[in-house]
Amino acid sequence: MISLDDMVAFSDLKAVEVQAIAEHERMSASMAAAFGRALLQADDGPGRIRDMLIGVMRTAVRRRDVPQARHLVATLRGFLHEHPEARYRRAAA
Repeated sequence: MISLDDMVAFSDLKAVEVQAIAEHERMSASMAAAFGRALLQADDGPGRIRDMLIGVMRTAVRRRDVPQARHLVATLRGFLHEHPEARYRRAAA
């Protein structure tokens, strides 16, 4: 049987990134791992994952859950470091 850890490892995402996707999309962690894997393979997928991380972070800020918000900021920074294609692009002047 495949464990959740195996699914997370297969997704090429970190467990905290999978958990944020699960929270944002209101799905199980195993489904979020599969969904995250599919998103990473899509052209606009990394940007969508970035937006999910930002959305979950904003929810934590609204709840005044400072430790969780800080953790999500670090998660977002790590994600953008590993997936630079998800970074916002500056508009040409």
